[in-house]
Amino acid sequence: MNRTEFVVVTLIVLTAAFALGWFVNWVVHRFTRVTQADLGELERMAQALHEAEETRDQAIAYIQHRDEEVSREMSALQAELRAAMEGLRDARYEAENLRQRLAEQGQ
Repeated sequence: MNRTEFVVVTLIVLTAAFALGWFVNWVVHRFTRVTQADLGELERMAQALHEAEETRDQAIAYIQHRDEEVSREMSALQAELRAAMEGLRDARYEAENLRQRLAEQGQ
């Protein structure tokens, strides 16, 4: 094989490789191309995701607000309970004192 034949064979091989690579690239892009329907679906999914995130944020804000409200109510109820327990303790003490006085007067 002389130099000219080698150059021609190399040219043919490189041209065939280029053509085959270009064809494979075209086929891959043809089958993986994004259509308008796909873009529309992606847009709808993005919008749905955005709405879901907004709903989640609103739910989190509501839960935090409700948690604070419940905590305030619970603190108020605990204060009322403490006051009622103190009143009950005082009433029991006073009732016991009255029983003792009555017992002393009865004897």
